[in-house]
Amino acid sequence: MSYRDYVIAAYAVFAVMLAWDYLIPKLLLRASLRAIRLRERRTLAAQAQTSDAPLSRD
Repeated sequence: MSYRDYVIAAYAVFAVMLAWDYLIPKLLLRASLRAIRLRERRTLAAQAQTSDAPLSRD
């Protein structure tokens, strides 16, 4: 391996790691926000369902 090949490989690894450090947190944040939204939707649906239920007297 020549010096030029080593430098090219080092820059390629650097670029891949830079892209990784940029993309992975964005993807994790998107997944977390989606999970929060879905949980909130389920909570609101459950609350609406229990509040719409008629009261029964035994």
